[in-house]
Amino acid sequence: MTALTIDQQAAARLTGCDAAKATETALAAIDNETTIFSRIEADNARARAKALDTLAATGQSAGPLHGVTMAHKDMFDRAGSITGFGAHPEAGKLAQRTSTVLARLDAAGQVDLGRLYMSEFAMGPTGHNHHWGIPRNTAHPGAISGGSSSGSGAAVGAGLVRAALGSDTGGSIRLPAAANGVVGFKPTQGRVPMTGVMPLCFTQDTVGPLARTVAEARLVLSVIAGPDGIDPVCADVAPIPPRGTGVPDGLRVGFSDAGFLPAVSERMHDMLSTLRNAMTHQGIATETLDITDWASYGEAANVIAMSEAAAVHADRLALVPHVYGDQVRTRLAQAAAMPGFAYVRARQLRQLARKRALEQVFGKVDLLVIPTLPDTAPMAADVDIGGGQGIAQLIGSLVHFTRPINFFGFPALSLPVAMTEDGPLSVQVVGPDWSESVIADLAQWIESTVSAAA
Repeated sequence: MTALTIDQQAAARLTGCDAAKATETALAAIDNETTIFSRIEADNARARAKALDTLAATGQSAGPLHGVTMAHKDMFDRAGSITGFGAHPEAGKLAQRTSTVLARLDAAGQVDLGRLYMSEFAMGPTGHNHHWGIPRNTAHPGAISGGSSSGSGAAVGAGLVRAALGSDTGGSIRLPAAANGVVGFKPTQGRVPMTGVMPLCFTQDTVGPLARTVAEARLVLSVIAGPDGIDPVCADVAPIPPRGTGVPDGLRVGFSDAGFLPAVSERMHDMLSTLRNAMTHQGIATETLDITDWASYGEAANVIAMSEAAAVHADRLALVPHVYGDQVRTRLAQAAAMPGFAYVRARQLRQLARKRALEQVFGKVDLLVIPTLPDTAPMAADVDIGGGQGIAQLIGSLVHFTRPINFFGFPALSLPVAMTEDGPLSVQVVGPDWSESVIADLAQWIESTVSAAA
């Protein structure tokens, strides 16, 4: 288990010139993790660690991730390596160039250990995969691992790495983070370039880190964020500071009324009240907001996501349908049958909904705190992952609090706030566009407050 933080690892690797030794330890720890790692790239990791030790011997550092062992969801291209997408082996591709996000982590000094399992083509919030099974839940054995960044959540939760990249189109960073009791940071859509990343839904896809702590998630996000001159959606905005400065004076935090929380458990309700009381005691202003209409945006978000996914997969689905699992094939076939006007209407609603949220929520408060899941992650044996209406209802219940955030394009961070006998409870800190820094500031305060109270 990796007990040292990213900062501590980087400092130790630099002063001790022992990235190679640490990498061997990490490789030994992951050797039997066949439900988390889809592929261990040991030779590349060893070569990278050796080069970093050579650099450190001259007194130089590669960057803030010098010698830090990481691993990532199997949807980010690396030149000369197969990107598997969590799919049938025939669907994988040999990458010709390295994705921007991996290249930036490399430049900052990471040692990439390999590929982590994911839901097939990033479609599925439970972590189940028709071809490869489901990664183990590292916080509550037998529970779902969350998807689609299931391996990323499990790898961080198990302490095999301190941070891993995932993607989030409807909750796919935050759900596995919540299920495994770690931090998941979904940035503003357009904050991180998608160059060299498997697409699912062009207008809602984001890339971000899962990490043990808020500080580590913030640091990794600061490394990968910013335009690359290739992705036309990625915006040139103020960078994210790699370190926090504390909760700013005058911060206003919103909490939802009961209208958006129909399925929240009693213990989640109590946890939200506890957090709100703690903020009030600290002098942080809080306000109750009516965001009942957010629940109605889930279907429009799904129409957009599935319509765009159908466009991504149309050719492959027609040519080699056998490479798809039954659930994903069924969902894509249903998506292909959606009328075009439904997609157009959903896009129009998104514009109106964003404007309304900015005015009625973030015109009153700076940040919003809501659950990530209604309660702890459900047990894998209790969920129905079959086709038809059953899977639609399951997905709807799991992404109830996450999918509207993708619909708006806003940033959100999920962090654990309590450990129960059934697993962790997690909440999201949500903000308007480009508010990642203040989100992390409040989340870090919550993290320290929860730890102090534990």
